[in-house]
Amino acid sequence: MIQSPLNYTGGKYKLLPQILPLFPKDIDVFVDLFCGGCNVGVNVDCNRVIYNDLNENLLYLYNTFKNLDKESVLEWIYEIIEKYNLSLVSKHGYDYYGCESNKGLGNYNREGYLRLRADFNQKHVNENFDYYYYVMLYVIIVYAFNNQIRFNSNGEFNLPVGKRDFNKKMEQKLIDFVDKIQEQNCIFTCRDFREFDTSKLTPKDFVYVDPPYLITCATYNEQGGWGEKDEKDLLSFLDELNDRNIRFALSNVLRSKGKENSILIEWLEKNTEKYKVIQLNYSYSNSNYQTKDKSSVTEEVLITNY
Repeated sequence: MIQSPLNYTGGKYKLLPQILPLFPKDIDVFVDLFCGGCNVGVNVDCNRVIYNDLNENLLYLYNTFKNLDKESVLEWIYEIIEKYNLSLVSKHGYDYYGCESNKGLGNYNREGYLRLRADFNQKHVNENFDYYYYVMLYVIIVYAFNNQIRFNSNGEFNLPVGKRDFNKKMEQKLIDFVDKIQEQNCIFTCRDFREFDTSKLTPKDFVYVDPPYLITCATYNEQGGWGEKDEKDLLSFLDELNDRNIRFALSNVLRSKGKENSILIEWLEKNTEKYKVIQLNYSYSNSNYQTKDKSSVTEEVLITNY
């Protein structure tokens, strides 16, 4: 199983052993409509993949990985790490940087990271979006807080420094991912799902839909990123696919931490004949099934029309 080189919020890697066996076995074109970290599309057996996401920085980064040979990618990563005097514990160990593993590398890396971030943001201002710019972005993500991705409204990366650095495990994840997308027949597109062209899709194709969840608060949901109108529009989009006999699977949560997604629940109740709900044993970082308070359990589901 190949894991995304990005620690993407809501990434599905840990759920793949449950999700993949539920997918059809005869997929021609696989559409990963909200591809995020690409954990799903990169592991699906099909003839072609269309990765789509609204985050254009992400898609240009993937395109860089697809088009640049991996030796150059790795060379540039190490070049950037050296240029900005960032740590490489895998090579030198924690003592070399005067840091302890439990406290992380933030204090050592802060100055170099802020210089790298400033130079990266300056390239954005100058509209210098070359391959090197996106390799810089990857290094920034690796050294950023929780390996997350966040840009402000001016398009500047604005997360503070994190505790970790580029290690051998990350390098291997990157190599495996680059190898896979370079051999895969795939393209990356940047469209709002409402504008995604489904006209060429046929019943042999399959659309996987993993949207921001209406009732859980991940970073992509903070700035009014996904609201009730989006949820309703998405369910209409799925109804249209179903009317054209195009298979789909929707990942979502029905209930979480005392909240419930009433829009989704009502839609399912209206369409019991059409759609099937499969309960998943949810666990991203820590499984809630051990908690005594069952209302805090997250009810993660896969909804299919086949």
